[in-house]
Amino acid sequence: MAVINTLGRRKTAVARVYLSEGKGNITVNKRDVKDYFSSDMLVQVVNRPFVATENVGKFDVKVNAHGGGISGQADAVALAISRALVELNEEHKPVLRAEGLMTRDPRMVERKKPGQKKARKKFQFSKR
Repeated sequence: MAVINTLGRRKTAVARVYLSEGKGNITVNKRDVKDYFSSDMLVQVVNRPFVATENVGKFDVKVNAHGGGISGQADAVALAISRALVELNEEHKPVLRAEGLMTRDPRMVERKKPGQKKARKKFQFSKR
């Protein structure tokens, strides 16, 4: 099996994933996944595609992640891994879709408008 290269995004975070056969090692920005994502919850988010498709420990994953925060990066990595697993085996797609792992989350930060303090917050109004 050749190395499968996919991309995942969430908010402003971008994750490039290189999936290859191996022993289940996940490396994010040249660091172990447990070192990079300090929270166990975020490590579970990254591993969800493997758990859903029953492929835990069968693939090595190398990730280049940048932009956004660590939570957005974890979701971006999960999406990229899901896309790589579907590219590997098309039968995984319905399972991953049911778990909500094949959908790119479109929510982005709303832009700040002129004449306002933030995107929706206004400057304080003084009647007199």
